[in-house]
Amino acid sequence: MGTLIGILVVLAAALTLFLMAVRVVPEYRRLVVFRLGRSLGPKGPGLVFLIPFVDRAVNVDLREVFFDVPPQTCITADNASVSIDFLVYDKVIDPERSVLEVENFTGAARGLAITTLRAVVGAMHLDDVLSKRDEINQILHQKLDDVTDRWGVRVMAVEIREVIPPRAIEEAMTRQMAAERNRRAMVAEADGQREAQVKVAQGEREAIILRAEGQKQATVLAAEADREASILRAQGVAQALEEIHKVAQTLDSKTMTLQYLQALRDLGGSQATKFVIPTEFVGLAQALGGRAREAMAEEGKQ
Repeated sequence: MGTLIGILVVLAAALTLFLMAVRVVPEYRRLVVFRLGRSLGPKGPGLVFLIPFVDRAVNVDLREVFFDVPPQTCITADNASVSIDFLVYDKVIDPERSVLEVENFTGAARGLAITTLRAVVGAMHLDDVLSKRDEINQILHQKLDDVTDRWGVRVMAVEIREVIPPRAIEEAMTRQMAAERNRRAMVAEADGQREAQVKVAQGEREAIILRAEGQKQATVLAAEADREASILRAQGVAQALEEIHKVAQTLDSKTMTLQYLQALRDLGGSQATKFVIPTEFVGLAQALGGRAREAMAEEGKQ
């Protein structure tokens, strides 16, 4: 019985020593091995064998991690206080230096980020702090990376999460934003009215042009109609004169005399008390008198 217990004790001790001597290191981790206080460098991934009670291993994670910097009250160059919180993303690139050069690189990086943030914000005005977040991120990133590089840690990114100005400044910004929105609304309304007036003016101009073109066409058509009517009237008068001329050539003096007598009779039958007799009628009267005397002479002879 005592022998069995001794064998079990030896097996338990051997198993314990085996577990202490053999480590399985995943791909995203490294073991920084110290043998009697002297660094042997990073080991892994895979199986790593250690000498129990002689070797000491420090586990280092190579994955990118982040830490949150709580809200920090900073004073700007124009003496305005703002509260800023941000995130820092970092990654171990040299496991041995991250163990040998700094005790807790996460805590050290957090403290460095806070002091760097206050220095950067203190050199800027409030308006720049509120509007230039990307620039602040780049400055913090560069300054932190310059310091953490000697620790074997690389800062991958710095992202400001929130910037909270004082209450009075926030209210003034709210009023300013409301005024800016009202201004934009008024500008948009004025632009709309101007465009509407332009459209109306263009429509009126096109209507006037169309009316003028219509009137011009109507005037042209009327002028053409008058011209054609004048031509037709002139042609009718010419034809009438031609017919009169043809008829006049067939008339003798007796026929003309009868026409003049008919005209005199018509004048005598009118109600007028005064008559204007052309000179042609005087000549006609003389001719009639001569013919009357000739007729009487012939009757006397007979």
